[in-house]
Amino acid sequence: MLVLVVGAGVVGLAVARAAALAGADVIVAEAASSIGTGISSRNSEVIHAGLYYPTGSVRSRLCAPSRRRLYDFCASHGVPHRKCGKLVVATGDAELERLEAIHAQGRANGVEGLELIDGAAARRIEPALACAAALLSPETGIIDSHSFMTALRGELEDHGGSIAFNTRIERLAPASSGWTAFFGREPQSVCFDAVVNAAGLGAQRLARATEGYSQVPRLVLAKGNYFSFAGRPVFSRLVYPVPAPGGLGVHVTFDLAGRMRFGPDVEWIEEESYDVDPGRADAFYARIRDYWPALPAGSLLPDYAGIRPKLTGPGEPSADFMIDAPKELPGLVQLFGIESPGLTAALALAEEVVAYLLS
Repeated sequence: MLVLVVGAGVVGLAVARAAALAGADVIVAEAASSIGTGISSRNSEVIHAGLYYPTGSVRSRLCAPSRRRLYDFCASHGVPHRKCGKLVVATGDAELERLEAIHAQGRANGVEGLELIDGAAARRIEPALACAAALLSPETGIIDSHSFMTALRGELEDHGGSIAFNTRIERLAPASSGWTAFFGREPQSVCFDAVVNAAGLGAQRLARATEGYSQVPRLVLAKGNYFSFAGRPVFSRLVYPVPAPGGLGVHVTFDLAGRMRFGPDVEWIEEESYDVDPGRADAFYARIRDYWPALPAGSLLPDYAGIRPKLTGPGEPSADFMIDAPKELPGLVQLFGIESPGLTAALALAEEVVAYLLS
């Protein structure tokens, strides 16, 4: 079986690797000149435990099992990571009920080791923290996402797969025994037995250019801005507020070098833009000081931004991952809305996609 995977982000690479391990011949088409230049390189690099996702959702089904496998993968492939744990904090009594609901949801999702602690216990392990109570999640961690993608690419190539860089797939059309992919300014085409659209922010564009496919969801762009901290880290664990509409709130995260940063917020936008407006720092200071009152003035510096490929907009319930393998179009899998926890869920998501291809 010859499989085309469109997109060399973390999900596309994971799908391509899984297909190659299953014995398929795999080509990844990537519009950019290197792997992981989009969503996969512009996030918090958090390994999520699986706390928040509604029971029965694709996210809840994939996140915790994939997280366990991801830690094993990192250990066996030398991918830098750290299981640092995190605290979800209620900064006042009004948030206690929401914190308890997250605890209950996490337990329903099979997340191990969760513990509700009071504010005094939280301050004993994170002295800079101010909160009424916290949920301790010891299974949360951080990862070098680019090293993870490099390891996925290595296994793909070790099993005969390849990546075609600077290759934008313009159109897909059913063929007598599979799919024809068209690319290039002077359109060229190659036939494949199966195609997986893992194009991230470009997934809807390609879906609209897929002959015979009409159920294309809308794409809503939710920009997340990050600010770095100009000082030494004051926390040893990730710190999250209770979730905010559209995201998980402005939280404390780290890179593996120990640099502390804050974000993302939620900025609804119409067109792709990765500039960070320094003026957004005012809102960051206010949100961070809810749980870290001693945040010094002038210590936040604009860092980077990412864009979540959402399927729902402001004021609407957050949509689940969409994995569409229409029976009337065999050999086609379309992936939409793969935002957080897509990095954590990538390995399990990939196996599910390959199961569709081989069914």
